[in-house]
Amino acid sequence: MKILIADANLAPHRERLEAALPDDATTVWRPGAGVADLLDDLRDAEVYVGARFTAEMAGAAEKLRLIHVAGAGTDRVDFSALGPDVLVANTFHHERSIAEYVLATAIVLRRDFLAQDRALRRGTWATSVYDDTIPQLGTLRDSRIGFVGFGHIGQCAWDLFRAVGCSGAAVTGSGRQDAAAYGLDWVGDTSRLGALAREVDVMVVSAPLTPATTGMIGTAELQALGAEGVLINVGRGPLVDERALYEALVEGQIRAAAIDVWYRYPSSPGTPTAVGDLPFGELSNLVMTPHSSGVTTDTFRGRADDIAANIGRLGRGEQLRNVVTPA
Repeated sequence: MKILIADANLAPHRERLEAALPDDATTVWRPGAGVADLLDDLRDAEVYVGARFTAEMAGAAEKLRLIHVAGAGTDRVDFSALGPDVLVANTFHHERSIAEYVLATAIVLRRDFLAQDRALRRGTWATSVYDDTIPQLGTLRDSRIGFVGFGHIGQCAWDLFRAVGCSGAAVTGSGRQDAAAYGLDWVGDTSRLGALAREVDVMVVSAPLTPATTGMIGTAELQALGAEGVLINVGRGPLVDERALYEALVEGQIRAAAIDVWYRYPSSPGTPTAVGDLPFGELSNLVMTPHSSGVTTDTFRGRADDIAANIGRLGRGEQLRNVVTPA
């Protein structure tokens, strides 16, 4: 069984992954390779491991049985180009790493540590101790957290927020989760998104990106979040309307944001790339990170284990885990 691995994030775990594969497996590593450089190796590959799979790749992959992304998102896989016998699977293990990012940025932004850092670099001591025009701030325990999406990431982040003493509510696609079982005040469907924004201090976005969720958070929701509200997006950039987000930050419609997922990405590693059409880098009330909240050793060690286990199941003719079907 030939396995073509193109995801660079798995390279540090190569030895671990290969040790767990079936004895008849042959691996070909092409971390970070472009589509054109993968076509020859795809012709006799039974398994492809990578985030992107195009129609051109599907046309070359005559023996393909499994596409395994090394993460949760399958939005870069062209399902329409796949034959009926090709499976697509994903994996997770990122929830703890991303939850730590969510908690950390919530504290940084609610306590004004980002603004204080930037002020102190200019010699300004921006705290009520040295400037009586600056109010004292509460702890995160005083905050109410709202989740847009409450899957692996939202639930793990909520565990951390609960430990701090926060209260919370959530909006999900179905709105059917048991709020009491999770210690939330309520769970509703997307018709309650405006209500969620109005009543929370921190809004955590981790919903999946679909045609229905694209732009689900726009001007109305950000204005409802309010001038003291903080937005944290660890789902996908286009869940939040780009211009609405930029204007909300510029105009003070919300207090601050932490954004780990964007509107534009590099076409190849090392290529300088703006994150969108608008100059987010000029904003002082924004934490910007390069889709790195889930990039940890813990995340990709667990993903390597999952991928190897699923390839083993494929070889034995067993049912795979985390099989994804197109929406």
